[in-house]
Amino acid sequence: MYKVFVNEKKLSISKYPADIEKNLRYEGFATLEIAVDLLQNTSCPEMNVYGENIDEIWEDFTHMFKVVEAAGGIVTNGNNETLFIKRLGKWDLPKGKIEQDESLEQAALREVEEETGLQELILEEFVNNTFHIYTERNGTRVLKTTYWFTMSYVGDKPAKPQTEEGITDVDWKSDHRIREEVFPSTFKNIQLILNEVWEKNI
Repeated sequence: MYKVFVNEKKLSISKYPADIEKNLRYEGFATLEIAVDLLQNTSCPEMNVYGENIDEIWEDFTHMFKVVEAAGGIVTNGNNETLFIKRLGKWDLPKGKIEQDESLEQAALREVEEETGLQELILEEFVNNTFHIYTERNGTRVLKTTYWFTMSYVGDKPAKPQTEEGITDVDWKSDHRIREEVFPSTFKNIQLILNEVWEKNI
């Protein structure tokens, strides 16, 4: 199953109908256009497009957009706290676009270093990717794929926000503070990937 966020509303692409209000059987590009349009322009909160061949549906879906790839880190320290950045009033995980000739791992480490000022990082493992859609100022529709990696910070220096990128704060947060402070003021993709990491660690 694929989960893509459109204006913070979830579009699922799966094999079977889901237990939600709106399911559409895949019948070609038009089905996907309708699904995105309903999420962008109506009060429809969630949508599931289903069909036998998920990979084929996904390939058709990606052809509707300019695909942008990014990488980021879920960084923990010795106190089992997770590193967050604050940008435009929302808590987020450090991430950014992958540069030419750069591996996913290199991009993830570089972006964490640039956005938080921390360098003594150990890359651990790939967790998953998240997807969301947005429209550029020129009207181009973009599907952004972010590849997430867990990392450990083994240094003792304080983090510093990359202010030229609009980051206003960097903070280490316990799981309790993530639920209390971050989840009410973050993106659905961030909740999704953090929950996935927590489930793996249970």
